[in-house]
Amino acid sequence: MKKISNPKWYQAQCLKLKKRGTLGFVPTMGCLHLGHLTLIRESVKHCDFTAVSIFVNPLQFGPKEDFTCYPRPLKDDLLLCKQAGVDLVFLPTPEEFYGSNFSIIMDETQVSQGYCGKSRPHHFAGVLTVMAKLLNGTQPDFLWMGQKDFQQCRVIQRLIENLNFPVVFKMCETVREKDGLAMSSRNRYLSPEERKTAPLIYAALKSTQALYRKEKNLEKLSRHLHMCLNSIPGFKIDYAKLVDRDTLQEGKTKNLVILVAGFFGKTRLIDNLLF
Repeated sequence: MKKISNPKWYQAQCLKLKKRGTLGFVPTMGCLHLGHLTLIRESVKHCDFTAVSIFVNPLQFGPKEDFTCYPRPLKDDLLLCKQAGVDLVFLPTPEEFYGSNFSIIMDETQVSQGYCGKSRPHHFAGVLTVMAKLLNGTQPDFLWMGQKDFQQCRVIQRLIENLNFPVVFKMCETVREKDGLAMSSRNRYLSPEERKTAPLIYAALKSTQALYRKEKNLEKLSRHLHMCLNSIPGFKIDYAKLVDRDTLQEGKTKNLVILVAGFFGKTRLIDNLLF
């Protein structure tokens, strides 16, 4: 497994690998867990070579968010990558990645609006910018991402489609703990009591899904969802919406996704469920 921090050297190595076979890519911010490893294993299974980026992107964090304290267990992450069969790890510093004269910021004007885009201004501009650079640098055949970040997946799909990136997008199902909590690097911020109650977010999604099989009235479904979430001790809703899974617009009653975000103290968790 090769480890490279210089963007030009990384791109050169990726191009060498592509001459020998298909290249899969898994972008991460490190602090790897089973969700990341599932994506990596899918890439290793289906591609000849797999590249992983470990980069905490400063552009997608707001001034009051957790960039400086975001967990960075690099030694553990590299060991997990090696054990999973990764061929190449890209781990630049922000200075190496963006340089001293970086002045291009990207944006998306439809699926990035609302939800996390509303709650975290400029977040998706940072996501799009880093992903455009990572895709250009890696030039993968396949891009593997997790459903947990559903809105982010839709935003990146638009990036690929609108700007004609020659890559196949693969979204894998959310990986969960045994009690239903979606795996996330931020789960480690939860207190023991919060960790006990956090799985109730997924229970609220499942309860709303069960009601949907009997009741297609979106207003009633939304009330039920909010009632379930508001009953979770210590949980404060950021947003909870039933929207079209392709456009992320409200009003449709088929092919829906429930998008939920909220806080336990300062810890922000997101989840979703398709139905």
